[in-house]
Amino acid sequence: MNSFPKILITVGVLCIIIGGLWLLIGRMIPLGKLPGDILIKRENSTFYFPVMTSIIISIVLSLLFFIIGRFR
Repeated sequence: MNSFPKILITVGVLCIIIGGLWLLIGRMIPLGKLPGDILIKRENSTFYFPVMTSIIISIVLSLLFFIIGRFR
């Protein structure tokens, strides 16, 4: 049971680091406002579906996991 708190702390620190990087990178790269993202504004509602943003994030994560898998 001693390893479980360490795992929780590690996951928490990783979430904080990823969140900070997301904020910094979000200012430089306009993710969510790319051409190909669907935005429909009506009188009382707004529909937003980030198609290109999802594709780019998927490609980056796939490459990252591929690289990490190669070195394991």
